[in-house]
Amino acid sequence: MAHQQNPSCSFCGLASSKVEMLISGQKAHICNTCIVQIHEYYLTETGQKAEDEEKNAKVPAPKFHLGTPSEMKKMLDQHIIGQDQAKKILSVAVYNHYKRLMQTPKTTEDDIAIEKSNVILVGETGTGKTLLARTLAKYLQVPFCIADATVVTEAGYVGEDVESILTRLLQAADFKVELAERGIVYIDEIDKIARKSDNPSITRDVSGEGVQQGLLKLLEGSIVNVPPNGGRKHPDQKMIQINTENILFICGGAFDGIERKIAARLNTRPIGFVGGTEQNFGYERKNLLQYATSQDLKNYGLIPELIGRLPILAALEPLDKTALRRILTEPKNAIIKQYNKLLGMENIDLRFTDEALDYI
Repeated sequence: MAHQQNPSCSFCGLASSKVEMLISGQKAHICNTCIVQIHEYYLTETGQKAEDEEKNAKVPAPKFHLGTPSEMKKMLDQHIIGQDQAKKILSVAVYNHYKRLMQTPKTTEDDIAIEKSNVILVGETGTGKTLLARTLAKYLQVPFCIADATVVTEAGYVGEDVESILTRLLQAADFKVELAERGIVYIDEIDKIARKSDNPSITRDVSGEGVQQGLLKLLEGSIVNVPPNGGRKHPDQKMIQINTENILFICGGAFDGIERKIAARLNTRPIGFVGGTEQNFGYERKNLLQYATSQDLKNYGLIPELIGRLPILAALEPLDKTALRRILTEPKNAIIKQYNKLLGMENIDLRFTDEALDYI
């Protein structure tokens, strides 16, 4: 039997040149549009469509492995030494955030919407900012990613776009959008995108204030087009839409030199000068970070709009010799325990004396 030169759909009559796909049978053809319509008709007739709609309508409120703030604090104590104040602040913030996600239509009838509780952590390098965020995410069993603010630039410049921060979260959630929209993002080195100076200069501040402006829409909650394979290397990729309204953002930074701004505000003399006025004010010189406020962050170079979207501020204490000694041995994943396990695989029994630990 000779084949038709230009076959057409036996149902709607459209020629093969006018449809995306035409499937041929023995004596008939069917186009992709008719296949979709027949499938819809089949689902309606068999009652499967109604079942699917009913399932989608009854989507339950998400459940998390959420303990009380005191339970979260106890769990953090097992992994991180000290930092009691920061642990309490973070535990309450995370608890409130995930309680907010558990809201049902019944609880929102009074038109009171609970706002996001994004957190900013201020502390020296190595005090455990990233570890706090990672430990909480592991405990809650939600997707978690760490993004570095230093590689992000304004749109149109060499570097990563602000949206690429969410690409990592999407990867951590195995590209399940619903899961990613309930995750935690830790943005590290937030202090490195501070405004360089108040004076407008000839050179553009492409990794400073512009990036802060770009972060605003992410932090407050909006629908963002996220490139699944990262920034600008794949311009033809299909974007994935993510709603950031329920994503918890924790920002961390060392804010090197912010103590001077805090000291100036508290009217004490800068550290290192003899004859300070510490006794007059009763401030702890060694840990001025505990007195950090939003005003100090603004003076450091963060824009007020960004600070407003990070309402919870927690300062981490600097580590002294005692804390460092405890970090070596006490946490669940302490480095001494790691070496014991490593050498235990070789059937070697490793023991440390107190003198050796003090020396380390």
